[in-house]
Amino acid sequence: MVRIFKTIDSSIHEIQEPEEGCWVALTNPTATEIFQISERFGIEVDDLRAPLDEEERARIEAEDNYTLILVDIPVIEERNEKDWFGTVPLGIIISEDMIFTVCLEETPVLDAFMDGRVRNFFTYKKTRFILQILYRNASMYLHYLRILDKKSELMEQKLHGSPKNQEIIELLEMQKSLVYFTTSLRVNEVVLEKLLKIDSIKKYPEDTDLLEEVITENKQAIEMANVYSGILNGTMDAFASIISNNMNIVMKVLAIITIVMSIP
Repeated sequence: MVRIFKTIDSSIHEIQEPEEGCWVALTNPTATEIFQISERFGIEVDDLRAPLDEEERARIEAEDNYTLILVDIPVIEERNEKDWFGTVPLGIIISEDMIFTVCLEETPVLDAFMDGRVRNFFTYKKTRFILQILYRNASMYLHYLRILDKKSELMEQKLHGSPKNQEIIELLEMQKSLVYFTTSLRVNEVVLEKLLKIDSIKKYPEDTDLLEEVITENKQAIEMANVYSGILNGTMDAFASIISNNMNIVMKVLAIITIVMSIP
Protein backbone atom coordinates (compact mmCIF):
# COMPACT_ATOMS: atom_id res chain seq x y z
CA MET A 1 0.00 0.00 0.00
CA VAL A 2 1.26 3.47 -0.92
CA ARG A 3 -0.04 6.60 0.82
CA ILE A 4 1.13 10.16 0.19
CA PHE A 5 1.02 12.96 2.76
CA LYS A 6 1.88 16.64 2.68
CA THR A 7 1.80 19.49 5.14
CA ILE A 8 -0.63 22.13 3.89
CA ASP A 9 -1.45 25.20 6.01
CA SER A 10 0.41 23.69 8.99
CA SER A 11 -1.68 20.49 9.02
CA ILE A 12 -1.13 17.06 7.48
CA HIS A 13 -3.21 16.07 4.45
CA GLU A 14 -3.31 12.90 2.36
CA ILE A 15 -2.89 13.64 -1.34
CA GLN A 16 -3.21 11.51 -4.47
CA GLU A 17 -0.04 12.31 -6.40
CA PRO A 18 3.55 12.84 -5.17
CA GLU A 19 4.84 16.40 -5.27
CA GLU A 20 7.75 18.37 -3.89
CA GLY A 21 7.90 18.42 -0.09
CA CYS A 22 5.64 15.40 0.41
CA TRP A 23 6.03 12.12 2.33
CA VAL A 24 5.46 8.82 0.51
CA ALA A 25 4.66 5.99 2.94
CA LEU A 26 4.99 2.42 1.63
CA THR A 27 3.49 -0.28 3.86
CA ASN A 28 4.12 -3.86 2.72
CA PRO A 29 4.22 -2.66 -0.91
CA THR A 30 3.64 -5.01 -3.82
CA ALA A 31 6.33 -5.74 -6.39
CA THR A 32 4.48 -3.51 -8.88
CA GLU A 33 4.40 -0.58 -6.43
CA ILE A 34 8.12 -0.99 -5.70
CA PHE A 35 9.05 -0.96 -9.41
CA GLN A 36 6.82 2.07 -10.06
CA ILE A 37 8.45 4.08 -7.24
CA SER A 38 11.90 2.93 -8.36
CA GLU A 39 11.42 4.01 -11.97
CA ARG A 40 9.69 7.28 -11.17
CA PHE A 41 12.09 8.56 -8.51
CA GLY A 42 15.36 6.81 -9.39
CA ILE A 43 15.61 4.71 -6.23
CA GLU A 44 17.26 1.29 -6.44
CA VAL A 45 14.82 -1.60 -6.17
CA ASP A 46 17.11 -3.35 -3.66
CA ASP A 47 16.99 -0.30 -1.36
CA LEU A 48 13.19 -0.28 -1.49
CA ARG A 49 13.06 -4.02 -0.78
CA ALA A 50 15.65 -3.99 2.02
CA PRO A 51 13.23 -2.87 4.79
CA LEU A 52 10.88 -5.73 3.82
CA ASP A 53 13.48 -8.30 4.93
CA GLU A 54 13.10 -8.93 8.67
CA GLU A 55 16.77 -9.96 8.90
CA GLU A 56 18.10 -6.79 7.28
CA ARG A 57 20.65 -4.94 9.44
CA ALA A 58 20.28 -1.31 10.53
CA ARG A 59 22.59 1.03 8.60
CA ILE A 60 22.98 4.28 6.63
CA GLU A 61 23.90 4.28 2.94
CA ALA A 62 24.43 7.43 0.86
CA GLU A 63 23.75 7.14 -2.87
CA ASP A 64 24.13 9.79 -5.58
CA ASN A 65 20.61 11.23 -5.35
CA TYR A 66 19.27 9.89 -2.06
CA THR A 67 20.23 8.52 1.37
CA LEU A 68 18.87 5.33 2.91
CA ILE A 69 18.48 5.00 6.70
CA LEU A 70 17.52 1.60 8.08
CA VAL A 71 16.55 1.22 11.75
CA ASP A 72 14.78 -1.46 13.78
CA ILE A 73 11.37 -0.58 15.22
CA PRO A 74 9.40 -2.47 17.92
CA VAL A 75 6.25 -4.36 16.90
CA ILE A 76 3.64 -6.50 18.64
CA GLU A 77 3.50 -10.06 17.35
CA GLU A 78 1.52 -13.11 18.40
CA ARG A 79 3.46 -16.05 19.85
CA ASN A 80 1.83 -18.99 21.65
CA GLU A 81 -1.59 -17.30 21.31
CA LYS A 82 -0.44 -14.21 23.24
CA ASP A 83 0.86 -10.78 22.27
CA TRP A 84 4.62 -10.37 22.65
CA PHE A 85 7.21 -8.07 21.16
CA GLY A 86 9.64 -8.27 18.29
CA THR A 87 11.34 -5.90 15.85
CA VAL A 88 11.18 -5.22 12.11
CA PRO A 89 13.21 -2.86 9.88
CA LEU A 90 11.97 0.58 8.91
CA GLY A 91 13.51 2.23 5.86
CA ILE A 92 13.71 6.03 5.54
CA ILE A 93 14.81 7.33 2.14
CA ILE A 94 15.62 11.02 1.78
CA SER A 95 15.79 12.49 -1.71
CA GLU A 96 16.24 16.09 -2.79
CA ASP A 97 12.50 16.79 -3.03
CA MET A 98 10.72 14.34 -0.72
CA ILE A 99 10.99 11.62 1.89
CA PHE A 100 9.96 7.95 1.66
CA THR A 101 9.31 5.40 4.40
CA VAL A 102 9.15 1.65 3.77
CA CYS A 103 7.95 -0.90 6.33
CA LEU A 104 6.63 -4.44 6.27
CA GLU A 105 3.62 -3.57 8.45
CA GLU A 106 1.72 -0.66 9.92
CA THR A 107 3.41 0.78 12.99
CA PRO A 108 2.45 3.24 15.75
CA VAL A 109 5.78 4.95 15.09
CA LEU A 110 4.39 6.35 11.83
CA ASP A 111 0.65 6.32 12.60
CA ALA A 112 0.98 9.36 14.85
CA PHE A 113 2.42 11.39 11.96
CA MET A 114 -0.30 10.23 9.57
CA ASP A 115 -3.00 11.20 12.06
CA GLY A 116 -1.51 14.62 12.73
CA ARG A 117 -0.74 13.88 16.38
CA VAL A 118 2.90 15.05 16.29
CA ARG A 119 3.54 18.70 17.06
CA ASN A 120 5.83 20.78 14.83
CA PHE A 121 5.76 18.13 12.12
CA PHE A 122 6.18 19.29 8.53
CA THR A 123 6.73 16.91 5.63
CA TYR A 124 9.03 19.39 3.88
CA LYS A 125 11.39 19.65 6.88
CA LYS A 126 13.07 16.36 6.05
CA THR A 127 15.89 16.39 8.63
CA ARG A 128 13.52 17.24 11.46
CA PHE A 129 11.07 14.59 10.23
CA ILE A 130 13.83 11.93 10.39
CA LEU A 131 14.73 12.94 13.93
CA GLN A 132 11.07 12.96 14.98
CA ILE A 133 10.65 9.41 13.63
CA LEU A 134 13.77 8.25 15.48
CA TYR A 135 12.64 9.98 18.69
CA ARG A 136 9.20 8.39 18.53
CA ASN A 137 10.82 5.03 17.79
CA ALA A 138 12.96 5.23 20.94
CA SER A 139 9.88 6.30 22.92
CA MET A 140 7.95 3.24 21.67
CA TYR A 141 10.77 0.99 22.88
CA LEU A 142 10.52 2.59 26.33
CA HIS A 143 6.73 2.17 26.33
CA TYR A 144 6.92 -1.54 25.43
CA LEU A 145 9.73 -2.11 27.94
CA ARG A 146 7.49 -0.76 30.71
CA ILE A 147 4.77 -3.20 29.61
CA LEU A 148 7.30 -6.05 29.79
CA ASP A 149 8.30 -4.90 33.26
CA LYS A 150 4.68 -5.08 34.44
CA LYS A 151 4.34 -8.58 32.97
CA SER A 152 7.52 -9.57 34.78
CA GLU A 153 6.06 -8.34 38.09
CA LEU A 154 2.96 -10.48 37.52
CA MET A 155 5.19 -13.49 36.89
CA GLU A 156 7.02 -12.85 40.17
CA GLN A 157 3.69 -12.89 42.01
CA LYS A 158 2.84 -16.24 40.41
CA LEU A 159 6.16 -17.60 41.68
CA HIS A 160 4.71 -17.58 45.17
CA GLY A 161 2.28 -20.27 44.03
CA SER A 162 3.08 -23.50 42.26
CA PRO A 163 4.99 -22.82 39.00
CA LYS A 164 3.45 -24.33 35.90
CA ASN A 165 4.61 -24.85 32.33
CA GLN A 166 2.64 -21.78 31.19
CA GLU A 167 4.62 -19.47 33.48
CA ILE A 168 7.89 -20.93 32.20
CA ILE A 169 6.84 -20.38 28.57
CA GLU A 170 5.84 -16.78 29.32
CA LEU A 171 9.18 -16.09 30.97
CA LEU A 172 10.98 -17.46 27.93
CA GLU A 173 8.88 -15.24 25.64
CA MET A 174 9.73 -12.20 27.78
CA GLN A 175 13.39 -13.07 27.59
CA LYS A 176 13.14 -13.42 23.79
CA SER A 177 11.45 -10.00 23.51
CA LEU A 178 14.16 -8.37 25.60
CA VAL A 179 16.89 -9.96 23.46
CA TYR A 180 15.23 -8.56 20.32
CA PHE A 181 14.94 -5.12 21.90
CA THR A 182 18.49 -5.01 23.27
CA THR A 183 20.04 -6.08 19.97
CA SER A 184 17.95 -3.63 17.91
CA LEU A 185 18.57 -0.69 20.25
CA ARG A 186 22.32 -1.22 20.05
CA VAL A 187 22.38 -1.24 16.24
CA ASN A 188 20.09 1.81 16.22
CA GLU A 189 22.65 3.57 18.42
CA VAL A 190 25.31 2.92 15.78
CA VAL A 191 23.01 4.46 13.14
CA LEU A 192 22.46 7.55 15.31
CA GLU A 193 26.19 8.00 15.79
CA LYS A 194 26.73 7.77 12.03
CA LEU A 195 23.88 10.22 11.46
CA LEU A 196 25.91 12.82 13.35
CA LYS A 197 28.81 12.46 10.91
CA ILE A 198 27.17 11.87 7.52
CA ASP A 199 27.27 14.87 5.16
CA SER A 200 24.48 13.86 2.77
CA ILE A 201 21.83 14.82 5.36
CA LYS A 202 21.77 18.54 6.12
CA LYS A 203 22.11 19.56 9.74
CA TYR A 204 20.27 22.61 11.05
CA PRO A 205 21.06 24.43 14.33
CA GLU A 206 17.40 24.27 15.44
CA ASP A 207 17.49 20.45 15.20
CA THR A 208 20.55 20.01 17.44
CA ASP A 209 18.51 19.73 20.65
CA LEU A 210 16.16 17.20 19.08
CA LEU A 211 19.08 15.02 17.92
CA GLU A 212 20.50 15.07 21.45
CA GLU A 213 17.09 14.07 22.82
CA VAL A 214 16.91 11.17 20.34
CA ILE A 215 20.34 9.88 21.41
CA THR A 216 19.48 10.29 25.10
CA GLU A 217 16.13 8.50 24.68
CA ASN A 218 17.80 5.61 22.85
CA LYS A 219 20.49 5.27 25.52
CA GLN A 220 17.82 5.27 28.22
CA ALA A 221 15.99 2.47 26.39
CA ILE A 222 19.23 0.45 26.18
CA GLU A 223 19.86 0.89 29.91
CA MET A 224 16.27 -0.03 30.75
CA ALA A 225 16.43 -3.15 28.55
CA ASN A 226 19.67 -4.20 30.29
CA VAL A 227 18.14 -3.67 33.74
CA TYR A 228 15.00 -5.64 32.87
CA SER A 229 17.11 -8.42 31.37
CA GLY A 230 19.02 -8.68 34.65
CA ILE A 231 15.77 -8.77 36.64
CA LEU A 232 14.31 -11.40 34.32
CA ASN A 233 17.42 -13.56 34.60
CA GLY A 234 17.08 -13.37 38.39
CA THR A 235 13.41 -14.38 38.08
CA MET A 236 14.38 -17.33 35.87
CA ASP A 237 16.96 -18.43 38.45
CA ALA A 238 14.34 -18.16 41.20
CA PHE A 239 11.95 -20.20 39.05
CA ALA A 240 14.60 -22.90 38.61
CA SER A 241 15.32 -22.93 42.36
CA ILE A 242 11.63 -23.29 43.23
CA ILE A 243 11.19 -26.13 40.76
CA SER A 244 14.31 -27.85 42.11
CA ASN A 245 13.11 -27.37 45.70
CA ASN A 246 9.66 -28.75 44.88
CA MET A 247 11.30 -31.73 43.20
CA ASN A 248 13.41 -32.42 46.31
CA ILE A 249 10.32 -32.31 48.52
CA VAL A 250 8.50 -34.77 46.24
CA MET A 251 11.52 -37.10 46.23
CA LYS A 252 11.70 -37.00 50.03
CA VAL A 253 8.01 -37.86 50.34
CA LEU A 254 8.39 -40.73 47.88
CA ALA A 255 11.44 -42.00 49.78
CA ILE A 256 9.53 -41.96 53.07
CA ILE A 257 6.56 -43.79 51.49
CA THR A 258 8.94 -46.38 50.03
CA ILE A 259 10.58 -47.00 53.42
CA VAL A 260 7.22 -47.27 55.19
CA MET A 261 5.89 -49.69 52.56
CA SER A 262 9.02 -51.81 52.80
CA ILE A 263 8.66 -52.48 56.56
CA PRO A 264 5.81 -55.02 56.21
